[in-house]
Amino acid sequence: MSTETEVSVFLDSVLNYFGTTVQQPAVCGTPFLAIDKTPELSDFTGLIKISGKYAGVVAFTAPKSMLCVMLMRMQETDMSHENLCDLVGEIANTLSGNARRDFGHQFNISVPTVSVGRKNTLELPEGARPIVIPIGWRNYSSSLVVYLQ
Repeated sequence: MSTETEVSVFLDSVLNYFGTTVQQPAVCGTPFLAIDKTPELSDFTGLIKISGKYAGVVAFTAPKSMLCVMLMRMQETDMSHENLCDLVGEIANTLSGNARRDFGHQFNISVPTVSVGRKNTLELPEGARPIVIPIGWRNYSSSLVVYLQ
């Protein structure tokens, strides 16, 4: 499967998620390779480890303010730290799970792990070149980081 195909699978997954879950479309910016630097993380990051035919990670990272508005759109009133962590983990899990349909049953996904804070970094192999997909929703910016080998 080409990188272009992989990216389109995740782009479709993002657009479908926002259109379905918060009933407001997201806009995906131009995906780019993070060369010689680790992608920047936002306030909350949900990480899924991939194993099987592919190995790598899928991470969704977003600012707290965006996640709070998403919860409100989902009729949720609890903006607790735990709920924000649950949401970012659920988004990473859903986006990875949707991609699994296209990649097949050998695309194994882990339970999401969540990190909080912009100082965190993704643990990627030396020389890894992850693809960063910028996501705009309302006036917020988030991103999906995909590294598959």
